[in-house]
Amino acid sequence: MKLVLTAGVLALALSGCASIMNGSTQPVTIKSVPDGASVSVTNRAGEKIHNGTTPVTLTLNRGAGYFKSEEYRVQIKKEGFEPKELTIVSTVNGWYVANILFGGLIGMLAVDPATGAMYSFPEAVNTTLDAPVEKNAGSMQPLTIVSTDRLSPEVMKQARLVAAR
Repeated sequence: MKLVLTAGVLALALSGCASIMNGSTQPVTIKSVPDGASVSVTNRAGEKIHNGTTPVTLTLNRGAGYFKSEEYRVQIKKEGFEPKELTIVSTVNGWYVANILFGGLIGMLAVDPATGAMYSFPEAVNTTLDAPVEKNAGSMQPLTIVSTDRLSPEVMKQARLVAAR
């Protein structure tokens, strides 16, 4: 019995809580309004890890090295809309902090930081694409409204009726 208890305590001390509970990857859903936009995801190193259309659920690596969280750049484009660029960043996972409570010093200093399990991403990334702002073509002059009492007879000869009720 003493051997089983010792083995249990040793396993807990040598493990990483976040690694056991969450693992080194996480699914993240990317959605856009409207759906069907092209999406490109690039990691911290600049490597393209996904090309496709929204909505999409990707399994992302949490870590990018020892005590270094991964970060992803997401570019979303659709014809007729302004493109958007988002960044998916992580926060420290609550299970990593649990290493303190359960005495997992090796998990806290080695296992979880090395696997990236100490980090978490948001479950979903949502964005709304904006319609492009119409630009003035430059050939049209701005509309100016003035009282006909203030116009000279020469200008009144050039005036024309726009709408009548």
